[in-house]
Amino acid sequence: MSAQAIGTNLLTQRIYLDHAATSPMLPQAREAMIEGMLRWANPSSPHAEGRAARAALEDARTRIKATLGWQGHVIFTGGASEALGIAMRLAKGGRRWRSSVEHDAVLRAAPDAGVLPVNGEWDVDFDAVRDALAVGDRPVIAIQWVNPETGKVQPIERYAPMIAEGGGVMVTDASQLWGLNRFPREGDLIVLSAHKLGGPIGVGALLVGDLALLEASGGQEFGYRGGTENLPAVLGFAAAVEAWGARRTAMPDAERHHEMMDLHRTLKSYGAHQLMGYGEYVGNIRALAMPGLSAAAQLVRFDLKGFAVSAGSACASGTLKPSRVLQAFGVDPDVARRTIRVSMGWSTTAEEIRAFTDMWIDIAADAGARAA
Repeated sequence: MSAQAIGTNLLTQRIYLDHAATSPMLPQAREAMIEGMLRWANPSSPHAEGRAARAALEDARTRIKATLGWQGHVIFTGGASEALGIAMRLAKGGRRWRSSVEHDAVLRAAPDAGVLPVNGEWDVDFDAVRDALAVGDRPVIAIQWVNPETGKVQPIERYAPMIAEGGGVMVTDASQLWGLNRFPREGDLIVLSAHKLGGPIGVGALLVGDLALLEASGGQEFGYRGGTENLPAVLGFAAAVEAWGARRTAMPDAERHHEMMDLHRTLKSYGAHQLMGYGEYVGNIRALAMPGLSAAAQLVRFDLKGFAVSAGSACASGTLKPSRVLQAFGVDPDVARRTIRVSMGWSTTAEEIRAFTDMWIDIAADAGARAA
C-alpha cells in the first residue's frame, strides 16, 4: 500500500481530533514538497543547481512574509522548538522571563528564567511583566500567543507595546496559529511551526523584526543556525502558510468552528466541564473534563472506538504526570486529571464533531453506570 493510501485509509477509517499536536499534511504541501525533492542541490552551493535551489528557498521565504504581512526577517529552523531555543538563547538582552504556561522548549532553552504567573482570568499577570521590565537590563520575555492545552489566547497586543516601551525583547510562540485569522506582528521574535498548519513535520521558522536582536552563532540562515536548509520541507511550509492565509480570508472567525461551540453546549448538559478562564479562545481547541473517568482511561476508550484525541500537549502527554500548564492556570487537580483535549483542523468535518459528541456521551454514560 502506498504512503498516500495509508494516510487516506487512516483518515477515513478513524476520526482524528488531535490537530493541536500535528495536523495531517495538506495536499498543497505534499505537492510542494515533491517539487522541492526535484531540486536536490544544496542551496548554499554556487553552481547552477545550487542557485536554483536557493531561488526556490528565497521564493518560499518571500511568500511566507507576504501572506503574514511580515516586514522583518524569516529564519527557517527544524521546528518551533528549535526556533524557541534560538530566540531564548541568542536574543541580546539580560534576564530571561517566561510565562508559567509556556511550551517545554522554552523551559529547556532557559531553565533559569524568571516565571510570570497567570492571573484569575488566565492572562499573564500585567504587574508581573511590569516588574520584570523595571529591572532595566533589557529583559527577554516569552509570552505564548495561543496555549495548546486550553486554547487560551493571550492578549499580546497589550503586552507588546508595554515590553517595547520598557526596553525589553518579546518572544511570541505563535505555533497554534491555525485557530485564528490574524497574525501577531507586534512581537520582536515570533515562532511558527509548519506541522500545526498542515505542513510537514521538522520545519519551522523564527520571525525576527531586526537581526540586531540576535547574536549570530554561525552556519546557515543568515548565520543563526547550522545545517543545510531542508528545501522540500520549506516549500511545504510555505504552501501551508498560504493555505492558512486563503482560508482566513474566505472564512471569518465569526463563521468558524460553530460545530465546536455546539459540542460544548451539548456536552455541558451531560456533565462535561470545559476548562476556560476569561477573554479570547481559539475555536478549534477544547479542554474537556469528563465526570468520574481519568484522562488516561478516556484516551484508551476513544482510541478503541476510532477517535484520536489527547491529554494536553503532545510534547509532555507521554509522561503521565499532571499537566504543569493546567496547574499554572489554577485548575483543580481532580478536574485536570479528568481532562482531555479535542482539537480540530483543516480536515475536520461537522459530521466528525457530531460523532465525537455522541461517543463522549456514550463513554460518560457507561462510566457513570459502572460507578453506580
